[in-house]
Amino acid sequence: MSSRTAAPAQVPTTADVHAAAERISAFARRTPVLRARVDGRPVTLKLEHLQTTGAFKLRGALNALLAGERPARVITASGGNHGLGVATAAAMLGVEATVYVPETVPEAKARRLEASGAELVRVGDRYAVAAEAAMKRASAEGIRYLHAYNDPDVVAGQGTVGHEIAADAPHCDTVVVAVGGAGLLAGVRLGAGDRRVVGVEPEGCRSLHAALAAGHPVEAPVESVASSALGASRVGDVPFAVLQRHPVATALVTEDEIIAARDRLWEEFRIAAEPAAAVPFAAWLAGRVPGDEPCLVICGANSGWTPQD
Repeated sequence: MSSRTAAPAQVPTTADVHAAAERISAFARRTPVLRARVDGRPVTLKLEHLQTTGAFKLRGALNALLAGERPARVITASGGNHGLGVATAAAMLGVEATVYVPETVPEAKARRLEASGAELVRVGDRYAVAAEAAMKRASAEGIRYLHAYNDPDVVAGQGTVGHEIAADAPHCDTVVVAVGGAGLLAGVRLGAGDRRVVGVEPEGCRSLHAALAAGHPVEAPVESVASSALGASRVGDVPFAVLQRHPVATALVTEDEIIAARDRLWEEFRIAAEPAAAVPFAAWLAGRVPGDEPCLVICGANSGWTPQD
């Protein structure tokens, strides 16, 4: 029997991203873009860390809950950003939310989840254990389980980041995105028009590189300072199907490059980004991003962070 995964029945399209942009516009912030020069080179930043909840995840959660018949309840599992996005979107729309997290979830994120009004359930010592428990409960109770990245509506919602870049930064010829489960990358590929799109991974979390080499999603090691946000051990079938139809360029960055880029974002712009959000900037600083004026997506700022003196 082949180890390959069959393509998902529903693969989002550019039209789905445009519909998502209309659908979520009353709830999500249209985050700004910033043109600058660093080391004498032009660069544009998409300041998505200014999104409500501090990360892009709200977009996909909103679109998933607004598309089709609105559920009364939703269940998800998360290490932090996705759960907060789902909980916040649910509160906006009058939907009850349950978020499963590992027992190791940082208390700062747990407090924000509880403050959102969501039911918080702590299970296991890692995300995979919490996700398994959440999916079992959703199946047993007939409640929608909202995956962090392997959901067509979520991917389309994340693609609104690229849709806004196309409209608000027409001078940019390239869009650069950090990759975990590849939901944001696939969505941006659909929303960014004819621009080149680059997916960047830490060397220790290269699930996209592994999938592209194998020709289908496969398990890959997870070990990086950015793994709390980019720690998917396997890219989603839905995002991978999008990327097969609409290829992207890829790049890798080292741990030292990620930390240096995170600190440089603070020095240059006073942006207190989480490590994952510095990954595109790290690739650009290292000269691994093509194009004359790229747009780097600063995707989130939800981690404990202290700049280097």
